[in-house]
Amino acid sequence: MKNQTYRNILLALLAFLGLGALAGGFVLMISPDGGLMGMPLSVLKPSPFTSFLIPGAVLFAVLGIGPLLMIGALIKKPACMPAELINCFKDMHWSWTFTIYTAFALMIWIQLEMVFIQAVHWLHTCYVFLAIIMVFVALLPQVRHLYQKKPVF
Repeated sequence: MKNQTYRNILLALLAFLGLGALAGGFVLMISPDGGLMGMPLSVLKPSPFTSFLIPGAVLFAVLGIGPLLMIGALIKKPACMPAELINCFKDMHWSWTFTIYTAFALMIWIQLEMVFIQAVHWLHTCYVFLAIIMVFVALLPQVRHLYQKKPVF
């Protein structure tokens, strides 16, 4: 029972990230001047971007759609040869590995955001903690056990 509880916590963390990133990315794409989010374009001055369109699209796709797809993959454990090719934990199901990848993608996203806007907001800290918690929960033995590949004889 505990295995499922910890897995459900991981699924909830992915859902929180995915839904928040879908909403944030969507708002940035439909309002690339940052008006709907109350962010002036001037915060992008040190970055390579002139609007929030591209960052919004990346946020929407990578940290929005990605984690939501990961939820389904963690539940169903489908086979996926392309995903297995970049699975660096060969003894684990690719969906578990991609959960770790997602957490690191979030850390990289937050780091790049802070560099590009040359500021730190309290939400940056919250999302870095979210990524750390995602990795911690995924690495729990109870969760790892659910996604270990069974040896084939």
